[in-house]
Amino acid sequence: MNDTRPTGQVTGLFTGKVATPWKDRAPSAIAKTAALGPLHITSHGLEGDEQADLSVHGGPDQAVHHYAIEHFDVWASKFPEDADKFAPGCFGENVSSTGLTEQNLCIGDVLKIGTALLQVTQGRQPCWKLDAHMQRTDMAYQFRKTGRTGWYYRVLEPGMVDVGAAIELQDRPCPDWSIADVTHARFTPNLDVSLAGTLATLEPLSAVWRDIFLKRADG
Repeated sequence: MNDTRPTGQVTGLFTGKVATPWKDRAPSAIAKTAALGPLHITSHGLEGDEQADLSVHGGPDQAVHHYAIEHFDVWASKFPEDADKFAPGCFGENVSSTGLTEQNLCIGDVLKIGTALLQVTQGRQPCWKLDAHMQRTDMAYQFRKTGRTGWYYRVLEPGMVDVGAAIELQDRPCPDWSIADVTHARFTPNLDVSLAGTLATLEPLSAVWRDIFLKRADG
């Protein structure tokens, strides 16, 4: 059981527009720029942010992507040849912060960020666009391997957020299921069917991941 009561602070807010950065490949909004001033968090995400393919990005269960600033030094140390690339916003996240990680947050956690209420829904499942954006053929693999994926929120109550805002845990309905553990299960090839069945019943988990776990539980 995860009994920690983590708190955090927003260190950056990032938004991006749909563009075509790679010739003859699908468009993307993974390239983000730092926002100046407070932003409104709507049910669809940060004000001014876009997603190129709504079939796999965005939507109610992936409205906001959050990444821990603590991870960037780890990435820079692991890949010193690309150390200058690893900075807040580089992975296409919307929010960076101190104090919160995949280890001390759980699926279903309700957080007050600024005046908005957000709920953790899943870890990130990166695709080829992360590799292309970071100009590393193994970046998505490294996300999955290490579990340093960041996490997504659904928006329970819209509100305003600014850099420096406090992040406070309001509720923890699934204390046994850290983001790290559930994300690890998602990327485990031969997952125990009983565990898959249990995860499929986690109501706060995103609908997509619940469906994936249900299919794996059914064999």
